[in-house]
Amino acid sequence: MKMPLPDDGVIARRGDIVAAMRGIVPGEGVIVDEEELKVFECDGLLAYRQLPLIVVLPETTEQVSRILRYCHENGVKVVPRGAGTGLSGGALPLADGITLGLGKFNKILEIDFYNRCVVAQPGVTNLSITSAVDGDGYYYAPDPSSRIACSIGGNVAENAGGMHCLKYGLTTNNLLAVEMVLMSGEVVRLGGKHLDSGGLDLMGVVTGSEGLLGVITEVTVRILPKPTSARVVLLGFPSSNAGGRCVAGIIGAGIIPGAMEMMDKPAIAAMEQFVSSGYWLDVEAILIVELDGPEVEVDHLLGVVEGIARDVGCSHVRVSEGEDERRQFWAGRMSAFPSVGRLSPDYMTMDGTIPRHQLPAVLTRMAQLSDSYGLRVANVFHAGDGNLHPLILYDANRPGEMEKAEAFGADILRLCVEVGGVLSGEHGIGVEKRDLMGDMFTDQDMVQQSRLKCAFDGHGLLNPGKVFPILHRCAEMGKLNVRDGRLPFPDIPRF
Repeated sequence: MKMPLPDDGVIARRGDIVAAMRGIVPGEGVIVDEEELKVFECDGLLAYRQLPLIVVLPETTEQVSRILRYCHENGVKVVPRGAGTGLSGGALPLADGITLGLGKFNKILEIDFYNRCVVAQPGVTNLSITSAVDGDGYYYAPDPSSRIACSIGGNVAENAGGMHCLKYGLTTNNLLAVEMVLMSGEVVRLGGKHLDSGGLDLMGVVTGSEGLLGVITEVTVRILPKPTSARVVLLGFPSSNAGGRCVAGIIGAGIIPGAMEMMDKPAIAAMEQFVSSGYWLDVEAILIVELDGPEVEVDHLLGVVEGIARDVGCSHVRVSEGEDERRQFWAGRMSAFPSVGRLSPDYMTMDGTIPRHQLPAVLTRMAQLSDSYGLRVANVFHAGDGNLHPLILYDANRPGEMEKAEAFGADILRLCVEVGGVLSGEHGIGVEKRDLMGDMFTDQDMVQQSRLKCAFDGHGLLNPGKVFPILHRCAEMGKLNVRDGRLPFPDIPRF
């Protein structure tokens, strides 16, 4: 995994850059000590590490604007960073770049029940938004497993999802507005408290842009009334294929559960040991299906889902009888990633997405790949929308195992694309999947993405080295083919 070579000229100016940053962010907002910088050397993808040139922790939009304007004028690279929980290396620092931490932007600015929205700074954690409105009967729907720690700004950057994204959508479906600072220092606002904005869908461009287009300093999200009833049914299966057929059957019957999650036997054992959620240990796969809405509807659908499950060979069924038991059933799945840490010294989390009907075939092929590479894999995934999270288990202290895990993960992601899926469902591209972009996108697709990047960040200073396997200069993107001394389409105004 290669990153851009550090600019020795920028590194030589480190003292001047530190002085300039301290002039903008007083007090302890500029970190230069090597031991303290190590806190920021990676995000949740621990396989890759790099000390940043310095870390700057602003507290206001005005400070962010001044920082970016200085970096734009002086050719200094900037890597935006939220809570550091990302799993694709999107916040991997640069030796010649400033890591811009947004952890001090941690306030909820407004709760507007009339318009059913919350305005928050980007460092507010996902769970804090729900906690702030829970007492009034509302919640924020996207709920990543890391919701206790991940920031809402990071959720926007990666277009995070979570257990309930099947019915209620990912971040992009629940985002109303952002305030964003461009690399030039200009502050722009997109969207508002209304559902949809007119004109170009710039909100859609910014959501999932992974810190490549601007730095988000304020977020407005919609909140929803809590459903009148929500119950969970646990379904145990003798094989993962049977569980996959059950998923297809439920969706094929026109049922859209509030959430539908699946895990295989290694993951089940780890979760049950970690949390004790009441999962069966004598099954090969468990499907968690949550149904919400009016009580009479939920009761009816529970019976329909159980019937579908029995038809494909379900061997165990258990329905939650109260809110405490519902939470208990979810506790294991919500702790999936730390639970799997008990199985191996290291693991790598994948994030491919596939068409639902391909689930049995992909699970079979992943088992074959596991045997081929000699590495175990534990599977947890958002079964309803086909977002897979295979956890490849390895030991980085054994020579060559990390490289095998990387190759195994790349093959899983290529498999996802091969069957009609995509490289990422919610974790983003970052450095983890950057070099696989060519497996999914054509050269023309890549050029168009580069042009979009250039429109926002003409000098390529925001989070460079991420996403594009071949980095183009913006000047190259703007070249025109001139034939016989004539510009093409001379009637079109040029800027």
